[in-house]
Amino acid sequence: MKDTVNILFLGGAKRVSMARMLIDAGKELGCNVKIFSYELNGRVPVAVVGKVLSGLRWNDARLMEHLHETVGKYGIDIMIPFVDGAVGVVARYRSIYNDIWAPVCGYERVEKMFDKIVAAQLFEYTGISIPRTYKSGRPVFPLIAKPRYGSASQGIMVITEPREFRRVISKADEYVIQEYIVNRKEYTVDCYVSSDCVVQCAVPRLRKEVVGGEVSDTITVHDAEIEETSRKVISRLGLTGAITLQFLRDLEKNRLLLMEINPRLGGGAVCSVHAGAPIPAYILNEYLQRPLKPCDSWKPGTEIVRYMQEIVFKDGE
Repeated sequence: MKDTVNILFLGGAKRVSMARMLIDAGKELGCNVKIFSYELNGRVPVAVVGKVLSGLRWNDARLMEHLHETVGKYGIDIMIPFVDGAVGVVARYRSIYNDIWAPVCGYERVEKMFDKIVAAQLFEYTGISIPRTYKSGRPVFPLIAKPRYGSASQGIMVITEPREFRRVISKADEYVIQEYIVNRKEYTVDCYVSSDCVVQCAVPRLRKEVVGGEVSDTITVHDAEIEETSRKVISRLGLTGAITLQFLRDLEKNRLLLMEINPRLGGGAVCSVHAGAPIPAYILNEYLQRPLKPCDSWKPGTEIVRYMQEIVFKDGE
């Protein structure tokens, strides 16, 4: 077994807690985990636990070549994406070079998950229940319009009257338009699926408070329907790696509906790790080609509440 495992974060500027969890998991496995993070700016929080490397934008034509140089220079073993834009980058990199390991699906599957129109069509085709998607005819309000390639809840609009609807429908190819469920609860499910397609964990969390698309208060819950549905969704879509599923429960009609899938670690996945789901160890063990053991003993009622903390950088230090 390797003595040192070098992990490169993409879009992980603020993922200090997950970095520490990976380092701790490495210690338990008898290896030294070193964290690197590929960033545009060196003054980011993850600098307190790892080395920040100068990076390029996701759409830069030189990105793949530069990442390849970075992997070689720093001996990177594992690459982990933490934002939507980075997932396709990592999947594409693996398809070209195949010199690192990453807990992500194949490139084609990733691209479908981040196109909300294509994803909604795929979910419906495979028999997965989602909020009713507007296709034609007289609209029934309220509706919600989500940017086709949006993330972190940016650009979402709730439509309540015809004038708003006409404005959005004139750009129908830029949005997925669905029924808006007013009386609801929202859940995130942190899943890890090994490369042999075994669901190692599926931990639901109630999203109690969200700020800027990022959960700031969340608590793990046992919910048999959500857990079973998560496993069905993963199986039907052939997903692997770290997966985040977003569900809502329609409290008036008692429906469980899939909102979206992010094929990456979610920002609140640390809550599931605190609850007992060994996601960092799964990542390391898969890279080390060691067997994984499914986790069904995580604890419901584990809650995390986030707060602001400063990282100080000074010129010349």
